[in-house]
Amino acid sequence: MPETASVSTPKPSRRLKLIGAGAACVAVAVVAAGVVTRVQADQSLKAWNRAQAIPTVGLAPVKGGGARDLVLPGQLQAFYNAPIHARVSGYLKRWYVDLGAPVKAGQLLAEIDTPDLDQQVLQARANLATAQANQRLSSITAKRWEGLVAQDAVSRQEADEKMGDLAARNSAVNAARADLDRLLAQQSFKRITAPFDGVVTARNTDIGQLISVGGAADTALFTVADQKKLRVYVSVPQNNSALIRRGLTAALSLPEYPGQTFKAVVVNDAQAVAANGAMLVELQLDNPDGKLKPGGYAQVAFKLPSAPMATTLPATALMYLHDTPAVAVVGPDSHVHLRPVKIQRDLGTEIEIGAGVQAGDKVVNNPPESLADGDLVRVTSAPAKGGAANAKG
Repeated sequence: MPETASVSTPKPSRRLKLIGAGAACVAVAVVAAGVVTRVQADQSLKAWNRAQAIPTVGLAPVKGGGARDLVLPGQLQAFYNAPIHARVSGYLKRWYVDLGAPVKAGQLLAEIDTPDLDQQVLQARANLATAQANQRLSSITAKRWEGLVAQDAVSRQEADEKMGDLAARNSAVNAARADLDRLLAQQSFKRITAPFDGVVTARNTDIGQLISVGGAADTALFTVADQKKLRVYVSVPQNNSALIRRGLTAALSLPEYPGQTFKAVVVNDAQAVAANGAMLVELQLDNPDGKLKPGGYAQVAFKLPSAPMATTLPATALMYLHDTPAVAVVGPDSHVHLRPVKIQRDLGTEIEIGAGVQAGDKVVNNPPESLADGDLVRVTSAPAKGGAANAKG
């Protein structure tokens, strides 16, 4: 019989080896992929943490020098204000004007009844009449004795005595006339008149009231104020006093006229700083319609020029380095540089810087207390949150 060919088949052990090798490769690939994923996640986490560690800051508006408003409280006063006192004692007979009445210069305000003074005037008139009678008699006698001297009927000594008596009588007449004039002048003060055109702002008397001159009860009977022109007095702090000049205008705002302003002009200043650290400044403004009232409160806004190189920052951008004022400026590489600055004027919510900052600088607003020179920061368009300026010791 012929022999048949035999077919060779792979052994089972070799097949299992191939399957195991494939599974091992798959497992290695899975492990490698997991390790790579974990490494990438760890690197991403570290990068995120580094990004979160960079502080986010906002920038403060930096403005160049220009005219600035200095707002201070002021007190309105009448251009003329006269408390009118009595010059003679007596009783108020009647008054003719009341509170708020407009008056003209010389207008009669009140009359005082002065019985004692009237009697003194009568007595002074009688004394003058007596002195004049004695003067006439002495004059006649002196003339007669001069004639007798010419006739050698009397001595020259006796004639000189008569002339001396006449001189004494003349002096007595002059003294009596002066005393009468003095009393008449006092009597003219029975009529209380207005010293100038104005308004009666106070009446402190009434009919029948005892008027006592020079005593504790000597109070002003009336007060007359000229309101056609007003004075405004303002205390300007010393650090701004050098910028106040005569002719400088200011805008007045009053609580009774919201939204309205009134123009006043600086006319005088004290040229000295008072104990409160401020210089007293006087402004004037016209008040033809009497709209503004003396004694009122006003806010006075001065338009003050700034120095040519000055810049203005919010007060919240200021920080301190060892008691030295400074600001944090962000450079082109987003790193912070702390610069000392020179404060020229403190405007309240804003600070005028004389040196250390320029108009194009990126100044951090509300810098964190932990911010140091050279720190990397992230600038946001939103304003930084925080309170007042921090201190970095």
